[in-house]
Amino acid sequence: MAGLYRPHRIVDTVEQGDHALPTTLRWAVALLFAQAVSLAGLLGFLIAVIGGQRLARLVDRRLLPFEILALVVAVVLVLLGWQLRQRRAWARGPVVALELLFVPIGYYLGGLTVGGILTIVSALACVGLLIAPASRAALGIRP
Repeated sequence: MAGLYRPHRIVDTVEQGDHALPTTLRWAVALLFAQAVSLAGLLGFLIAVIGGQRLARLVDRRLLPFEILALVVAVVLVLLGWQLRQRRAWARGPVVALELLFVPIGYYLGGLTVGGILTIVSALACVGLLIAPASRAALGIRP
């Protein structure tokens, strides 16, 4: 049987095992990215509407702090989501605090409108997903 050729499997099935993120953590990261995109979209819409009227109003001293804050929060959400994706346990605390701050912001700025309800529900859902036992275990946080 020395002359028989036996092909070897080059690619074995990849078992994700311990390296895969649990569903709860994956959904929390996806929610963080979605919140960052929606905040950047809101900022872009605001700039387009106000910038279309007059460029001088775009840098109005009353509106500029909101524009800067929205941009900073969007960047922070992306960075924290990326850190959670890398299983950095320290990122969970700031995310939970930031998401809990979105609840009163959603209530007072949006109220019972679609935007306010979506803000509140997505913030509470993200907190719920991050405190789930599977997410805690993936991040190495003991109960």
